Amino acid sequence: MNMKYNLIYFFTGCFILFFGCEATSDNELAEPITLHRTTMDQSKLLQRDTLVASPSSETTKYDASITIQPAIEYQVMDGFGYTFTGGSALHLQGMTASARADILRELFTREEDGIGVNYLRISVGGSDLDEFPWSYNDRPAGETDQGLEHFSLAYDTLYLIPTLKEILQLNPNLKIMGSPWSPPAWMKDNQDTRGGSLLPQYFPAYANYFVKYIKAMEAEGITIDAITVQNEPLHPGNNPSLLMLPEDQGTFVKAHLGPAFRDNGITTKIIIYDHNADRPDYPITILDDPEAAQYIDGSAFHLYGGTIDTLTTVHDAHPDKHLYFTEQWIGAPGDFAKDLSWHIENLIIGGPRNWCKTVLEWNLAADENQLPHTDRGGCDRCLGAITIIGDQVIRNPAYYIIAQASKFVPTGSVRIDSNNDGGVINVAYSTPGNKTVVILQNKQEAAVKIQLKKNEKYLEVNLSPKEIATLVWP
Repeated sequence: MNMKYNLIYFFTGCFILFFGCEATSDNELAEPITLHRTTMDQSKLLQRDTLVASPSSETTKYDASITIQPAIEYQVMDGFGYTFTGGSALHLQGMTASARADILRELFTREEDGIGVNYLRISVGGSDLDEFPWSYNDRPAGETDQGLEHFSLAYDTLYLIPTLKEILQLNPNLKIMGSPWSPPAWMKDNQDTRGGSLLPQYFPAYANYFVKYIKAMEAEGITIDAITVQNEPLHPGNNPSLLMLPEDQGTFVKAHLGPAFRDNGITTKIIIYDHNADRPDYPITILDDPEAAQYIDGSAFHLYGGTIDTLTTVHDAHPDKHLYFTEQWIGAPGDFAKDLSWHIENLIIGGPRNWCKTVLEWNLAADENQLPHTDRGGCDRCLGAITIIGDQVIRNPAYYIIAQASKFVPTGSVRIDSNNDGGVINVAYSTPGNKTVVILQNKQEAAVKIQLKKNEKYLEVNLSPKEIATLVWP
């Protein structure tokens, strides 16, 4: 008797599998289409809704019509994240182990409420958001060390390296970029951590400084995927900082840094510029020299000057080289609606639509007083993505700006073609898991009804005034 009914169930199941069943629709069997909403009044923060695809209706009037074309592909994304300053690591290491584990899991995984940050930029030596300016080879006044015999990661072993190791346990595929704010002061013409220029006689030693850094971090189990040659080379007012004109950066790369990496088997990417979009001539001038370009992966940008579409000019001049967006600050105390709207439009949507492989905010964490920062030029108003007060964590605008992308667009996702229409801007991706992700922003003061089309399938999305949403369409 049991065998008889088992056979009936088996053949019935096969029939349903091959011929379908009225009781079970395709939408019920398929992974749901989800929309993750963030509103300017913060009543919705990545709130998840479920949508259903439906046939197109000629009688329905839409405020915007967006066509997604997965067959038209652009750049492969490396990731979304933050600059992870020494000060950020200091505050995280000041938390209890359990509280730190909780916030790191939330930041760097997609478990439960995790936002899946997959890219970090760290300083090579100190930045202006450290307790004080420092390098890996500081010497007493009047002393030099061209052989770098005193090179040491000692200070990084206090906060940064232990925290990175914890993060990499959670996300072993995290990509890390290193950026120097200044060489050791003894290599500079003003003998100071702030400003000045790298003396030509120390170009070889400084190239070896990068080699030692990458190898020392590798010995700690930390892979440096890319380096930028200098953070903000046209802004010598920070502490630490360095003035590095394009002709000097080009010479340093082609005659010293590139050959040093080649001779030492270093595969870390070399990225030039790392400053504002108002000077596209800086990276283009260097890339125009084939002797330098052979060692260069691409260029990095900030947006404290210029407009984001300038990056396409750099791409068009050298389409074989990559682009990275590496820094943008939010001033304390922050304005959620204003900051979120501007950063989503210009960075999260505008950056990738203008060929960026990364979008990084400045910076990951500070305390309630925006400490630490250096004197004589350290940023005293830089609001972290999170504020850490003991074990308490406050999530600030940059947390949600990055989360709107990082939670849904993993490393290896490919930007695909989509159009802007009716005051609704967007950027679209195909993920390694074959999902389509579309980040949408309603720029209008009124609610909008949007029709999205993908491969002859249609979807209706309603957004409230100024709302931002991420669509995940399996």
